[in-house]
Amino acid sequence: MPVSGDAAQAAPGDATVLHALDGGVSWITLNRPEAMNAVTWDQRERIIALLTDASADPAVRAVVLTATGRGFCAGADLRGAPAQARERVPGDVSRTIRLGAQRLIAAVLDCEKPVIAAVNGTAAGIGAHLAFACDLVLAADTAKFIEVFVRRGLVPDGGGAYLLPRLVGPQRAKELMFFGDALSAADAERMGLVNRTVPEGELSALAAAWAGRLAAGPTRALSLTKQLVNASLDGDRAAAFAAEAAAQEINMTTRDANEGVASFVERRPPTYEGR
Repeated sequence: MPVSGDAAQAAPGDATVLHALDGGVSWITLNRPEAMNAVTWDQRERIIALLTDASADPAVRAVVLTATGRGFCAGADLRGAPAQARERVPGDVSRTIRLGAQRLIAAVLDCEKPVIAAVNGTAAGIGAHLAFACDLVLAADTAKFIEVFVRRGLVPDGGGAYLLPRLVGPQRAKELMFFGDALSAADAERMGLVNRTVPEGELSALAAAWAGRLAAGPTRALSLTKQLVNASLDGDRAAAFAAEAAAQEINMTTRDANEGVASFVERRPPTYEGR
């Protein structure tokens, strides 16, 4: 399976992000195990591009985001950022975050295909937020999640203060962010941050099984469902109901919706094409 990156391919001149398309699943694998997959500027741009491509490519029907080695992503590797050409002035930091970490998280949230995080090891800082932004989170039992920002005297960025309260509530979010303690995969599952925790050797197989089920599903319906759920956390009931009706209107123009209805009437399993 492409989780290990063995069958994956990197962009020319870049082996730090591996990519493979297998059975309708786009596997995106961070590959800097010596740095616990701390994400560089180049890696970030590559991941954003692959997620953007996944949205537009009918051959891609699900995405798995994972990594090699002992770490899923140890945060941002600022050493890989382009050199500062001048002295920093007010506005530079917020612009860097807006165009950097926030773009990465937004690319996951806005991807039109379901995205699974297969967290193989430590996910810290922006690495934790990268996992939490995914639609489904699978974790090896050895994985840890760390809101590391407070340890460095920093405010959480990369959407952390947006994502965590929506996933676990404000009190739990503050506990994680105020103390910066490492959270085990089992505890993360109990809190609702992780869908399933499995032994490390079973992670890739579970990710492949879940991604395969998604890839065989009604792709546009899944995309619209993702949009509805994400938007529901920010709007009122009237807006949510209107969005739901509009999404169903759009979805009923797809082949898969018609196939789903026809298969029900004809009492047979549906065959979805992702169109």
